[in-house]
Amino acid sequence: MNVSKLLILESWKKWSWIVVRAVLIIGLSFVILFPIIQKISTAIKHQSDLYSPIVVWIPQTITLDNFKEVIRIMDYWETLLNTVLLSSMTTILTVVSCALAGYGFARLKFKGSNILFAGVLLTILVPPTTILIPIYMNLKDFTLMGIIPLITGKPINLLDSYWPFILTSATANSLKAGLYIFIFRQFFRGIPKEVEEAAYIDGAGIGKTFTTIMLPNAIPAAITVTLFSFVWQWNDSFFTTTYLTSSKVMSTQLSSLPHNLQIQLESTTSGVDPFYLSLAQDTGILLAILPLIIIYLFVQRYFVESVERTGIVG
Repeated sequence: MNVSKLLILESWKKWSWIVVRAVLIIGLSFVILFPIIQKISTAIKHQSDLYSPIVVWIPQTITLDNFKEVIRIMDYWETLLNTVLLSSMTTILTVVSCALAGYGFARLKFKGSNILFAGVLLTILVPPTTILIPIYMNLKDFTLMGIIPLITGKPINLLDSYWPFILTSATANSLKAGLYIFIFRQFFRGIPKEVEEAAYIDGAGIGKTFTTIMLPNAIPAAITVTLFSFVWQWNDSFFTTTYLTSSKVMSTQLSSLPHNLQIQLESTTSGVDPFYLSLAQDTGILLAILPLIIIYLFVQRYFVESVERTGIVG
């Protein structure tokens, strides 16, 4: 009797865990997929379906005219190319600079290193809006510590160009750079010191040890930082709309899409339909995230493996 009760109890625990796990997975999948499915349903609707009381998810008239219109207004293909170039450039510079900074904090002990690393962690906690004005003013009148005015006679304005992204990425001050430095530091600390000591015995310096031994071993951390950096730069609207005003990238074009469409509708029709503006906005958002979805389908396996090896949890 006791054996049968134990078997029933074990079976009950097993099935309870299966049910709990299924509920969690279904719930998380719903939270993630619901907005995407909703935007797909909205993007393929005809304008007349917006006022139909019987249309909820499946439109009566499926059309791709919304995509064509939004692609034309956003100048989508040029915008896509510019966004890929900007995100790729900042990602490469961020990975290199943050890997160097992470290796320095992990292996090179110097006076004040703990205080500097505490400052790096502080950048993760402090909202970027608190330091936006000083950064903006510095980039608007960039002097490079007073050197540029000595040469040109006046500071230069780096706004409305890619230079703010290049400088911040190359100096490990880009978007979420504090998190990337922390990831590299934790990964480098997990590599045995004997590997470096063997390289030093063979005559390798710090630079050669980093480039030939430590960096190749940090491929999982580099993949994680690369994907995080690319996606966050792609989706960033705060710094992108602040630094860029005339360049065509996804964030700026997406934020100005309702305004541009409204101007066009006012010039061609007697009024502006707010529901159609919302439909166009959803279509633009879907087009903006579509490249990321395609990229994820190809790299998700490498991303999961890299996260497991870097030990990122929570």
